[in-house]
Amino acid sequence: MAMDLLTPADGLEPSAPSERSRAFKRFWRHPMGKIGVIGLLFIILFSFVGPLIYRVSPDATNLLYLLTPPSVKFPLGTDELGRNYLARVMVGGQLSLIVGFASAFATMLIGIAYGLISGYAGGYVDVVMMRIVDIMLTIPGLFILLLLDAMFSPSAFVLVFIIAFTSWFGVSRLVRSEVLSIKQRDYVEAARAFGASSWHIMTRELLPNVMGTVMVASTFQVAGAIITIATLSFLGLGLPPPTPNWGELLNASMSYMYQDAWWMIYPPGICLLITMLSFNFISEALQGVLDSRR
Repeated sequence: MAMDLLTPADGLEPSAPSERSRAFKRFWRHPMGKIGVIGLLFIILFSFVGPLIYRVSPDATNLLYLLTPPSVKFPLGTDELGRNYLARVMVGGQLSLIVGFASAFATMLIGIAYGLISGYAGGYVDVVMMRIVDIMLTIPGLFILLLLDAMFSPSAFVLVFIIAFTSWFGVSRLVRSEVLSIKQRDYVEAARAFGASSWHIMTRELLPNVMGTVMVASTFQVAGAIITIATLSFLGLGLPPPTPNWGELLNASMSYMYQDAWWMIYPPGICLLITMLSFNFISEALQGVLDSRR
């Protein structure tokens, strides 16, 4: 007896790829997306896996090897106290990345919540909330950073709080503008007509539709937070020694740049450059994916 051929009506036809998988493929086909992911992965492995493989204390001093240039024993040389510079650059990346991601996450939470409430409420509530943002944006961000840094004792938690407190204004305006354009659409009006609560509309109808823009903004926030940490540390206002980070290493290297100690300047600067370029490339690729989805 001949076997019946399977037809699409049997329900066994292969399912179409999901929108998420198609978006991922578009992102990965973007040349800047690949470069950005590879660069960021390299920095993460260098900072977190590197110290597990290269087991050298970043704080151990050796007075016999002060300002020693790179060699087999010291791949990136030593600093003014004879400390292994490669180990310090690796460990310094951990603090920069952890505080950068944590502060960017806190920034996005505050900015998203503030922008959602302002855009959805509208009217006088929106006007008052946006005027507060406008006032905060007129104050130089570096001034607020320096003021808060001087008021509180430096720590990783305080640094996350300071960066988040001074960085959420732009995110809130971005989210608010997206919400204003989305909340008038038919599916939002339908949800409101069926008696959906404001919380349901904001979290289930509006928030998922602004996440694309939020994802792009979050990559810039992480890059900006890492640069802010480096700036504060470079000015001597970051975390106190001996905790190393790339900004603190750059600050310390400035005193020896005229003593031919070039190996103290370039490694942390190159790590910062790779990190910033990686996030910028990822943001560019994400924007390309969002444009194609639109």
